Amino acid sequence: MKRAAVRMADVAALAGVSAGTASKALNNTGQLSPETRERVRRAAAQLGFMPDARGRALSSGRTFTVALLTTDSSGRFSIPIMRGVEDVLSAGELATVLCDTRDDPLREQTYLRSLVARNVDGIVVTGRRTEPRRPINVPLPVVYALAPSTDPADASVVIDDTAGAAATVTHLLNLGRSRIAHITGPSHHRSAVQRAESVVSTAGDALCTEPLFGEWSEQWGRQATDLVLRQNPDAISCGSDQIARGVCERLRELGRPVPDEIAVTGYDNWLVMALASRPPLTTVDLRLEELGRRAATLLLEAIDGKEHHGVLELPAQLIPRESTLGT
Repeated sequence: MKRAAVRMADVAALAGVSAGTASKALNNTGQLSPETRERVRRAAAQLGFMPDARGRALSSGRTFTVALLTTDSSGRFSIPIMRGVEDVLSAGELATVLCDTRDDPLREQTYLRSLVARNVDGIVVTGRRTEPRRPINVPLPVVYALAPSTDPADASVVIDDTAGAAATVTHLLNLGRSRIAHITGPSHHRSAVQRAESVVSTAGDALCTEPLFGEWSEQWGRQATDLVLRQNPDAISCGSDQIARGVCERLRELGRPVPDEIAVTGYDNWLVMALASRPPLTTVDLRLEELGRRAATLLLEAIDGKEHHGVLELPAQLIPRESTLGT
């Protein structure tokens, strides 16, 4: 019968220390006493533990490497997701490899062939859009993050954009705003449409004009502000922080104080936009790191033989700031 691989936890238990301490001792990191390092090394030698990646691979048949395959060249979404993935994987001493396909199908296929040849343990697939995407065809565990797979049998983790957008409108209504306008991104983007539909249904009679679709840019926010002001809104809900920052800048130029006269909300909680806006934006945090953590957890379970199926929808979080609350 095949002998079970010795784990870091086994070494830690024999040495009477935590797994983290055992890892530091064997990798010669951290501030540990010589006595502790020696005790851990003796325990590892007694159990036949092989701490290097090659040894672990030989003893388990795994490479202890997971790939993050993304179409997000800018890293706006993939980097926070990767941080969440690494939070989970690093605890199990797995390495994460980032593969940017740049939205090129041929590049994606090249990466996939390479990853399969390297025998990675699994793949997290993500990107910069929320549209469902075609599944990848590999003999490995796969989890989709942000953009779900079109195959309902696959495991996908997404953000509840509908509830996130509804939260901004509910917040505005609770503040007494009664004429709400909505400015958002391209009408062919799923996230823009979902958020706009949620704003319309939540605002009801408080919606003072039809949602305006355009670009994910500050320039569009400035241009659209001039259009919606004809409807005398007392609040403007925006489909992204970039748009909202443009709205705030245009209102400031026109002498229309935010939020005293018009409250403004953004979406994404992109801090370089949300905090640089004048005033800082009330917005919706997509909690991308948590999305990455949940995707990595599902992937680890799939690697261990416990596969998940279907879509797991995570809640977004409203972050109130001065653009609606004032100073």
